[in-house]
Amino acid sequence: MEILIWIGSILSLLGLVGLFWCIRTVLRAKKTAGSDEELRMSLQKVVPFNMAALFLSAIGLMLVILGIML
Repeated sequence: MEILIWIGSILSLLGLVGLFWCIRTVLRAKKTAGSDEELRMSLQKVVPFNMAALFLSAIGLMLVILGIML
């Protein structure tokens, strides 16, 4: 069951990297956006990646807990 802990921690770290990428992208979009519409379009492109990163991180944490319990 040690393999579940390692796989879960890798997935959690990948999700965390994805979240930091989303934060960096949104901050950069806020600085460069000329209008509200440009900012809205940029943010709409980031939302699916943000949700995927959160999902990946949550699945990774679940695997770590499952590995510890087993």
